Amino acid sequence: MKKTVLFVALFFGLGQMINAAFEDLNLDVSVTYATFTTPDQPYVEIYLHILGASVEKVFVNDSVFQSKVEVVTIFKQGESIVKFDKYILESPLTSGVINFFDLKRYGLENGTYELEVTVRDINKPENARVFKTPLVIDYQSDGIMQSDIELLSAFHEEATNKPAVKNGYYLEALPFNFYHKNISTLIFYNEVYNTDKAIGDEFLVRYSIEKVQGNGKTETVMIGNKKRHPKPINVLLLSMDISKLQSGNYNLIVEIRDRTGELLSDKKIFFQRSNPYLDLEIAKDAPLEGEFVMRLDTQQLRYSLKAIAPIVNDADSELINILVANRDSIEAQRRFLFTFWVAYSPNEPEKAYHHYMKVARAVDNLYKSGFGYGFETDRGNIFMKYGKPDDVMTVETDPSAPPYEMWLYNDFPKTKQTRVKFLFYNPSLATGDFRLLHSTAIGEWNNPQWEIELYRDAPTEIDGSDYISGTRMQDGYNRNARRLFEDF
Repeated sequence: MKKTVLFVALFFGLGQMINAAFEDLNLDVSVTYATFTTPDQPYVEIYLHILGASVEKVFVNDSVFQSKVEVVTIFKQGESIVKFDKYILESPLTSGVINFFDLKRYGLENGTYELEVTVRDINKPENARVFKTPLVIDYQSDGIMQSDIELLSAFHEEATNKPAVKNGYYLEALPFNFYHKNISTLIFYNEVYNTDKAIGDEFLVRYSIEKVQGNGKTETVMIGNKKRHPKPINVLLLSMDISKLQSGNYNLIVEIRDRTGELLSDKKIFFQRSNPYLDLEIAKDAPLEGEFVMRLDTQQLRYSLKAIAPIVNDADSELINILVANRDSIEAQRRFLFTFWVAYSPNEPEKAYHHYMKVARAVDNLYKSGFGYGFETDRGNIFMKYGKPDDVMTVETDPSAPPYEMWLYNDFPKTKQTRVKFLFYNPSLATGDFRLLHSTAIGEWNNPQWEIELYRDAPTEIDGSDYISGTRMQDGYNRNARRLFEDF
């Protein structure tokens, strides 16, 4: 399965993806990979997509500028480094903000690895992201095998040796495994191996999309079939019309079946779809006369929508951004807000709304900064999602670190955990600019290098390693955060 990681400020669990374009972001990068094989050796392709607005820009002359990132890729087996690569990735010269991407291919033998990719802004070294994941390669010389599925933004025929060209096609990987509202076609690439040895006749490729429900159950919503003849390598480059696919979480499944329908092999990949205009069309007839949302003016509507952003799903979060940005969508704003609270509390939506907004206003006042409403800050976001922490510790006197704050939740029903902790820090020293640095909550930002980041002003005190691979600092009188976090 193609794997994806997202380095964005709002949220992300496994496979969840969203693309945003805001200025002054922390480094926003999608790191994805997919494995393939040749008759000689398996290999892995790593795809990087850098959000141009999140990278420091340096003017080359009066009219154009350029961004640069350092990429370090490490493959490990146990404590041994099997493969190491370090290079500089430059954006195109541009007069405006532009996203840029890269593809690297690494030959590897069958086995289990740990893949680690670090991306660092050359012009702003503190702006960095680290991606770690297990990687399994297991391709056999006989029996039906499939490569991982690669989701594509676009493709075209091309007869060159560029890294992105495979089997005569230039393939542009889809960033974030996320289909925004302007994408109407899902395109995927997949390779099927050994059908010439294992199947003596034509076979069936069945590809389908299943929707993942909130309770974990799935429902098949689209399906297609293609016949193929046996070859050493069968290339599948197929597309599906997703213009009518509603916002939500989905799996793409590619199955190989013989003529009798027996399943021989299958692969699956997770993706997300945001189709807010379709959602608005579905909700256009919601009755609003006499409801509380009709008493809200433009400013109150925008404030209320922003306040619920921390607790909605990914697709609805993007829809909120669209509605808030469009000042002419007052009717749609009212319909969305009303529908949300009816779903939350069918019998008393207005009462639920007012209760929530009372908390939202308090959180706004408590965590207000120069970077937005208080509930839009990292601390405010966590408060709105999970409620008031059971304990808070603020540290402003650690001489080797900026101010930091620890939150403790003794019970955490969202993930059925106990003693969940969050660590925020204020690297800019601006009033209220506390950012989430680390958490033990499942599905929230977990940063093994949080201590290194917190004490980045003491790089010579890293415990037994360098900045790239180190995970903790040496014990010292002026470095108390780990001890406090573990004892908290």
